Amino acid sequence: MRLLDRYIARQYLINVIVLFVLLFGFVVTIDVSLNIDRFSRAATSIAEEAGDASKGRVWLLTAFVIADLWWPRLLQLFNFLLGLVMTGAMGFTVSQLVRHREVVAALAGGVSLHRLAAPILAIAVALTGLQAINQEFVLPQIAPLLTRDQGKAGRHELGVATVPLTPDQLGRVWFADRFDADSGVMTGVLVWERDERGLATRRITAERAIWNDGGWDLEEGIAESRTDAATEPDPIARLDTNLDPTELRLRRYSGYGQNLSWRRIGQMIRVLDTIETDPVKHRESTERLERIRWGRVGAAAANLLGLTIAIPFFLTRLPTNLLTRSLKCAPLAILTLMGGVIGSSVPVPGVPAAIGVFVPAVIMLPIAAAMLTSLRT
Repeated sequence: MRLLDRYIARQYLINVIVLFVLLFGFVVTIDVSLNIDRFSRAATSIAEEAGDASKGRVWLLTAFVIADLWWPRLLQLFNFLLGLVMTGAMGFTVSQLVRHREVVAALAGGVSLHRLAAPILAIAVALTGLQAINQEFVLPQIAPLLTRDQGKAGRHELGVATVPLTPDQLGRVWFADRFDADSGVMTGVLVWERDERGLATRRITAERAIWNDGGWDLEEGIAESRTDAATEPDPIARLDTNLDPTELRLRRYSGYGQNLSWRRIGQMIRVLDTIETDPVKHRESTERLERIRWGRVGAAAANLLGLTIAIPFFLTRLPTNLLTRSLKCAPLAILTLMGGVIGSSVPVPGVPAAIGVFVPAVIMLPIAAAMLTSLRT
């Protein structure tokens, strides 16, 4: 059995790799063909800064900026496509076994169809573990690189931008002339504290603000009352808030939160528990972060269950018309995969986020069990 297990596992893994290579190549080729002008302009800008804008160097830099933009994106794309690729690779693998009569030979040797499915499921679980490692340890380290577009390819800085009027969880409104998203430092800081009616009660200014352990340390911070003009301005050295550099990046770059690690999201939730006084705002913010965190687990479970549901469509005792089986399997496989994605991102009314993300998996579990038990072996 070990020889048969290794053979099936190897064939399945090869098909997974081939599908990833084909899909990655297709996606990158389409993007390059649509945005080659932007890549070329980014390469020309880098070449001019280096003092050598010759045509040959620009072409080399164009290839470099394409690779520089897409290598982190492919790691992210791996997580998004894994469920689809695992199911597709299973179909190709089992089809090869059935077409070459290898399933018939295994059954003649006393091996059940359930046992033949075991190596495929084992590799799928291993790939899901690799997906978790990628999500928790790799993507958080390269998250800034995933916010770039084609015009910023080849550059590894998030850059400097203004912080627009941004409320925090304590009702204060923050503004900064410059926020360096790479170093996490704000300059030209203005903060307005407000009462229950939203009217400003105090204005805080600072030349510079540096994030430190749950709050911003202010340089030359001054607090002025807006309700009593006779009150002298007071120096202020620190403001505690949930608006840390990561939160500011989340608000500036869409999708940044999907690349945070489980630990970082947990830290943000603990900060909210400490400083948030409004129960409604606390619940909304916490559920948003919990949905991102637990949604990864729910999506991974849905991918594995979707694969389990699809296996009986292809794993049969005798050679059959696999095209017909593929057409029957496709709608169900698409629904299960999309259910995992939607379930991890769309809130379920009245259900906590940490539970709601598992609704698709709970629905798919009895279906997967019924499909496996329906295998005639």
